[in-house]
Amino acid sequence: MEDKYIKLLLEGCLKIDKKTPLFISYSLISRPFVMKLKEYAEELGVKDIYLDEKNPYEIYYVLNNSSLKEIENNSLFNCHIWDEYAKKNAAFLMLESEIPNLMEDIEPGKIAKVADLKLKSKPIYRSKQLKGEIPWCIAVVPNSLWAQKILPNSKAPLEDFWNILGDICMFKEGNPLKNWEKFLIKQQKLEDKLNALKISKLYYKNKLGTDLEITLNEKALWRSAASDKWLVNMPSYEIFTTPDYRKTKGIVYSSKPLVYNGQTIKDFYVKFDRGKVVSSKAKVGNATLKKLIQSSTLMASLGEVALVDYNSPISNTNLVFETTLIDENASCHLALGSGFMECILNGNKKTPKELKALGVNTATNHVDFMIGTSDLTIEADTIKGRIIIMKDGNLVV
Repeated sequence: MEDKYIKLLLEGCLKIDKKTPLFISYSLISRPFVMKLKEYAEELGVKDIYLDEKNPYEIYYVLNNSSLKEIENNSLFNCHIWDEYAKKNAAFLMLESEIPNLMEDIEPGKIAKVADLKLKSKPIYRSKQLKGEIPWCIAVVPNSLWAQKILPNSKAPLEDFWNILGDICMFKEGNPLKNWEKFLIKQQKLEDKLNALKISKLYYKNKLGTDLEITLNEKALWRSAASDKWLVNMPSYEIFTTPDYRKTKGIVYSSKPLVYNGQTIKDFYVKFDRGKVVSSKAKVGNATLKKLIQSSTLMASLGEVALVDYNSPISNTNLVFETTLIDENASCHLALGSGFMECILNGNKKTPKELKALGVNTATNHVDFMIGTSDLTIEADTIKGRIIIMKDGNLVV
């Protein structure tokens, strides 16, 4: 099954060719899988392969034993090598493999500092990524510790995790490339329907207490994995757009835990007024949530609105995977921080100043959080008037 997953990642997601350098970012715990992936890439003729391996236990030790100043000067968190490969127009594959609770006792300010350092030390990569100029993909690799955490009652948790991943990423049965090709045709049709509605406002309500109003720019575009040259998230079940970050108002409650740089934020709400967070509270990870929101002015505003059916492959597993990549594709979600220029008509041709004037959040960071529930209702102001686009957690357009 790993072989089919590797084929999907390299040929289906990145559409790799032998002339394109390959940059692989991964955790030490995923090394055996990465060695198989590297071998397959070499068989495809790829000659320039860079392995960016990080040891999560070393990172924990450094964070636990260093001051903020020492962290700032530690080369472990400098990502300049990403820019060197971005200059070569390399394909970037980022493999996530969680070690549950490893970073839970690290001071939230240190977590925020590391996130900031990583983003600021690879500006060329970030620019090319945001403009869609280079192939990139984020995917997960199961490991034993992670499998035991999310499948505590399983007799063979790692094997079961791989089987579940095979189902939700559609590589377990049949040809994974053709499976995704068929699914993306459906996503394109749904994307077209939403764009035809010319939605200007969205109204969210559920029994958790969510009562939120989100305004979209008149040039806003709905997009999905079908819109891109590459499959940048594996899996990807969302239809998303960028809101006007200046106009969000109301309150929204989380429906799943958010694991942010190894720290859990759980059972929280975020309240907005005139586009900015005016209050928030989490039962677990409140300090981390506060640090995240306060890390910059624009991190207190929205950058993404995403729609995902409650009745969907990941949601129907009834599992919390404790990684945003999978959990966000099981649930409607929002994101604090940066918006997407591709979600604005001709956005790729606009300057950051022009995008900001249109209400696109230009923060450097982007953090998703899950809000979808089985009773979520979303109404929308459209060219057809006020209509319901989501009922009982599922799209009805």
